[in-house]
Amino acid sequence: MNYKQHEPRTAKHEEARNSLPDELKPIFDDFVADYKFAAATIRYGSPFVSCSVLADTVRAGWHLGTEVTGAVPSTRPPSE
Repeated sequence: MNYKQHEPRTAKHEEARNSLPDELKPIFDDFVADYKFAAATIRYGSPFVSCSVLADTVRAGWHLGTEVTGAVPSTRPPSE
């Protein structure tokens, strides 16, 4: 599965998403997918995401910049 394909949403995910204006929902959806893949799954080994925190971040003005600086290497040992 491509990580950009959005998984079914939990009730908390829906609540956080629905707290945003319609124009911010696509930004939130991409942010959740990117965060879940890059920060949560790759770095920490678990796809847990606090959607309410990400919604607050988007509401505060977060958006994907035009320059990506690269991935942060994981500090976790590889899973066996």
